[in-house]
Amino acid sequence: MKVNIPSPIRSYTGNKAAVEGKGSTLKDVLGNLDTTYPGIVFRILDEHDRIRQHIKFYVNNDSATELSTPIKETDTFHIICALSGG
Repeated sequence: MKVNIPSPIRSYTGNKAAVEGKGSTLKDVLGNLDTTYPGIVFRILDEHDRIRQHIKFYVNNDSATELSTPIKETDTFHIICALSGG
């Protein structure tokens, strides 16, 4: 499936805005991404495997808040990263 990568973490993907992912749940896809792009999941999940506060997931156009959310090969997984600063 297509995984859209937000610009703040594209350094892990060689600056690619979209990559291919594999898995049947969001957790599976993230594991696959971390195998292909080591370290990327650390920026997405905390040390307790919880989605970091500034990260949001969408599968196609639907918000996904659980890592157990199912996903199909034909779906698009969007990783959204909030910006902050002052």
